[in-house]
Amino acid sequence: MANVKEIKDRMESIQSTMKITNAMYMISSSKMKRARKVLADTEPYFFGMQAAIARILRHVPDIEHHFFDERPEIKNSERKIGHIVVTGDKGLAGAYNHNVIKMAEEQLQGEGHHTLYVLGELGRQYFRKRESDDVEIDMNFRYTVQKPTMHRARMIGEKMVEEFLKGQLDEVHIIYTNMINAAASETSTMQLLPLKKISFNRPMDQIAMASVRQEEIMLSPSAESVLDSIIPNYVVGTIYGCLVESYCSEHNSRMMAMQSSTDNAKEMLRTLSIEYNRARQAAITQEITEVIGGVRAQKGKH
Repeated sequence: MANVKEIKDRMESIQSTMKITNAMYMISSSKMKRARKVLADTEPYFFGMQAAIARILRHVPDIEHHFFDERPEIKNSERKIGHIVVTGDKGLAGAYNHNVIKMAEEQLQGEGHHTLYVLGELGRQYFRKRESDDVEIDMNFRYTVQKPTMHRARMIGEKMVEEFLKGQLDEVHIIYTNMINAAASETSTMQLLPLKKISFNRPMDQIAMASVRQEEIMLSPSAESVLDSIIPNYVVGTIYGCLVESYCSEHNSRMMAMQSSTDNAKEMLRTLSIEYNRARQAAITQEITEVIGGVRAQKGKH
């Protein structure tokens, strides 16, 4: 059994760690709530753009547009595929980073030439060792994931759109973490470019369909020009939403990890408290025994 001082020192160390985990829990909780509010404030605008694209496609279903061009003439083995991978800058967030990296690794097993655009320092450090002939890492893509902003999302979106239009990329995907609720999150992948017309088709009731048929809209100067203006902003909005969802998921995972650490620390303190009391009682008993033994020894001399 450890002595009283050793147990007491260990208890004090655990209590100090608990203060840190509690502080990290509170910080992550505050950051997550602020990010969710910002996302909720901006979502209506991007949902409106998505509805506008769907509206154009309903009226001009046969439109041929470069943002919807899936380039079927290019073989799967020759396709240039870009992956935006959203990881964290820091650890201590449970399985958050591990799940994102695992999904990215699975995507890299597919055919084609892959280029990684990694957000987050942990992901960059990991994938820097993964670069090969079929996997390239854009080392100039050094954006942080802390406090996602619309400006940062626009910079990323403009780069992806530019490389897609130039033919440097045939597909653009984003791997991020979607926060389902306070207790669960899910690592997901989404294709940003080319867009799929079917993803803008939503089931509508007969009354709504009747009103759409009677609706008249004017697209100036043309439907193609309108889509040229709307779709890049839609891509930016989608990226921004993914960044905020990942940011919230990271802090939610960190909250859960810190809560679990705090609970484990409390359980360790409870166990150590019992052990401390036993050791203290044993020490007192030993002292009493020694005193009684000394008294008896003194009596024996007389």
